[in-house]
Amino acid sequence: MRAQFRSRIRLVLTFIVLAALLTLLRLYFIQIVHGAEYAQKADRQFASGGSGLFDRGSIYFTRKDGTLISAATLATGFLVAINPQTITDPAAAYSAISAVASSTLSRDAFLAAAAKKNLVYVEVAHHLSDADGQALAALGIPGVQVLRESWRYYPGGSLAAQSIGIVSYGSGDTLVGQTGLEATYDGVLSRSGDSLYKNFFAELFSNVGSLLVNAKDAHEGDVVTTIEPEVQTRLQDDIAKVNQRYSSDDSGGIIMDPATGAIIALTSYPTYDENNLQNVDPTLLGNPLVEHVHEFGSIMKPLTMTSALDAGVITPQTTYDDTGCITVNNAHICNWDSKARGVIPMEQIILQSLNVGASWVATQLGQDKFRAYFTELFGQKTGIDLPNEGHALLSNLSQPEQVDYDTASFGQGIAETPVQMIRALGAIANGGVMVQPHLASAVRLDSGITRTLDWSQTTRIFSATAAHETTQMMTDMVDTVLQGGRAIIPTMSVAAKTGTAQLTKPGGGYYTDRFFHSFVGFFPSYNPRFIILLYTDNPKHVEYASETLDSTFLDLVHFLIDYYQVPPDRGLPSTQTGAPASSG
Repeated sequence: MRAQFRSRIRLVLTFIVLAALLTLLRLYFIQIVHGAEYAQKADRQFASGGSGLFDRGSIYFTRKDGTLISAATLATGFLVAINPQTITDPAAAYSAISAVASSTLSRDAFLAAAAKKNLVYVEVAHHLSDADGQALAALGIPGVQVLRESWRYYPGGSLAAQSIGIVSYGSGDTLVGQTGLEATYDGVLSRSGDSLYKNFFAELFSNVGSLLVNAKDAHEGDVVTTIEPEVQTRLQDDIAKVNQRYSSDDSGGIIMDPATGAIIALTSYPTYDENNLQNVDPTLLGNPLVEHVHEFGSIMKPLTMTSALDAGVITPQTTYDDTGCITVNNAHICNWDSKARGVIPMEQIILQSLNVGASWVATQLGQDKFRAYFTELFGQKTGIDLPNEGHALLSNLSQPEQVDYDTASFGQGIAETPVQMIRALGAIANGGVMVQPHLASAVRLDSGITRTLDWSQTTRIFSATAAHETTQMMTDMVDTVLQGGRAIIPTMSVAAKTGTAQLTKPGGGYYTDRFFHSFVGFFPSYNPRFIILLYTDNPKHVEYASETLDSTFLDLVHFLIDYYQVPPDRGLPSTQTGAPASSG
């Protein structure tokens, strides 16, 4: 009997201890984790008719050392509201308020609000600093309330603005993500009105046993991105300079890890400041890198080459007779200079960017195989975690005319988004394996637990051997052709390809004096750390991408080598160089 009694006592004590621990844990969350939110909520209880306090999760950049830098957060300060029924001197109240909120307060609008005696609460000014709000509150003006508020704030201003996105009012009176990551991860970032009182234990024990979650299954928390702020700043500045120098219609760039699909930086120009949307052109709010399609020109040739090598219809030693121009289905296809090269090997198609050579390769591959490879590369969306992703335009590959395949082989007649293009070219860099581009790497829950997002889906497009053979050609281009051979980096192999495409006319056909320039490259060539895609649309008074983008690309390569301390891959023992890239 005594043993049974002691067992019951121990069980009761165990329950008491557990209850105490859980209570202490709950108090920790109330006082420490959500303390500021409760305090601000308490402030609002004194505001009759006051609007609810805005709350939303944060978005973070990730520095190269793993530290997080805020990309989107909440700023706190004060709003000013008036009670028209109790305000005694509207003119004097306006003078006091406008002294700290002059840029946002109209005298006529204020006096009109103060005249609405049927109301008891009208907000007249927002986003006051702590100092201004406290100074105004200290005046004790009858009928004037100074209340705490929070609002969305982007510390970087325009940094990655089109990727981070914005929030605005949706169909109701709730602020929701409208563009960029703010929209994609709105379910993660949004906070319900009763979020402070939710069962936080559900959060602690959700997905137990799994460190990876799909983006759609992520719980309420903060979003951690793969964007590195220093690299993003450098790319953004470089793209702006290119666009301004050549008066282009628009320009853009992406830097990605080809082995994982993690996007380190991406930008387009023109862009906007997320903290100042009053006069922003609405067309700038989207992201051209995922929404707009382009005919990319000759950076398509490495994909044509790798497809044919993978299919076994050519080898690097295969030769053909380059005649300078050919006629296909009554259409003329010529090299960029219309000159014949005679009998030459496959590598010269990449080194000299020969349209006739790419057309010859497409013919060897055949329409069915060409269509199959390019449909696998571009026929589906990438699944990048940004909204409104566009579709590639591949309808020409459903036609029977060979000319459509020949022009597609050198990047004309079909169109892709920049993110589709870097994913496809990344398959060459990644040993033939195509990965899924993404910007978010993890969700950090309010409990402090971090859930890594699962982006492990891959697709093998080419054999590692075929990808390696094309990589060698692209590396030789940098070493011997780019900038007359002066672009070679003695300690680092770099693979690259330029592209120049004629722009289409609105009514059909192509301009002869308007071009779309593109540039792709990755390094180290045989075990790439980064792949870079650059473009500029309709640059003025210049014809070739080698004139507009090669210096920017090479400067970025040197910057990334220095910033990340990428070790040299040349001059090492032969067993460590020249090997096919990882199959990823």
